[in-house]
Amino acid sequence: MWVVKLGGSLLGSPELSRWLEMLVKISDGKVIIVPGGSVFADAVRVAQQRSGVSDALAHHLALLAMDQFGLLLTGINPGLVTASSELELAERGWQHRAIVWLPSKMVLADDAIAKNWQVTSDSLSAWLAHKIGAERLLLVKSKPLSDYANSTSVLLQTLVQDALVDVAFSDYCLEQRFQTYVVHKTNYAAVEPILSKRRMDDASVASEHVLLVDY
Repeated sequence: MWVVKLGGSLLGSPELSRWLEMLVKISDGKVIIVPGGSVFADAVRVAQQRSGVSDALAHHLALLAMDQFGLLLTGINPGLVTASSELELAERGWQHRAIVWLPSKMVLADDAIAKNWQVTSDSLSAWLAHKIGAERLLLVKSKPLSDYANSTSVLLQTLVQDALVDVAFSDYCLEQRFQTYVVHKTNYAAVEPILSKRRMDDASVASEHVLLVDY
C-alpha cells in the first residue's frame, strides 16, 4: 500500500491532471491520495487573521479545506472515489478503486493530533500511512528539489530545515514502518513504473528523480 500526498500548490498546474490520470490507471486499490489544503487552506489562514479565532478552530477549518480539495480532485478526474473512514478506505481498496482520502472525520476523532498550523497535510499523510499500515509514503512537491540534484536520498531534518515539509512531520515518521520518498511534481513519469511495481526494494525505488528520505 502506498500513500501519495498531492500538495495543494499543484492546483492550476498541468501536472495535477497528469498525476491523477497516472494514479487512477495504476492504483488497483493500493494507492491512497492525500490532498493538500490548496487555496481553501489559504482562505482559512486569511479568515483566522481577520477574525482572531483559535488555532484549534483554524485546524478544524483547514481539515475541511483538505476535504474540499479532495472533492475537487474527483471533479477533475471522475475515476477517483473518496473515503473518509478506515472502513471506507478498506471497501474502496477491495473494489480496486483509486482513492482520495477526506481527512476531517478521522483526524478530528484523534485527540492526540496537535490542533495547530504545525500539523499540515504532510504530517497527516504520515499519520495515515501509519494508521493503515502502508509500506511507503510519497510526497509530491511543487517546490524545486534542485538543491538535491544527483542525490538519491535526503535527510529528514534537511527537509524540515528547507521548509519542504512541516515541522511536525518528523514526529510522525520516526520509528514508523513505512519508507518515505519525495518527488517534484514534474517527475510523474519517473514514479509510474515504481508504483506499478510496488514490491521493488528501497534501493531500486530511489533515483535521481525520486528521493529516499533517511530518518
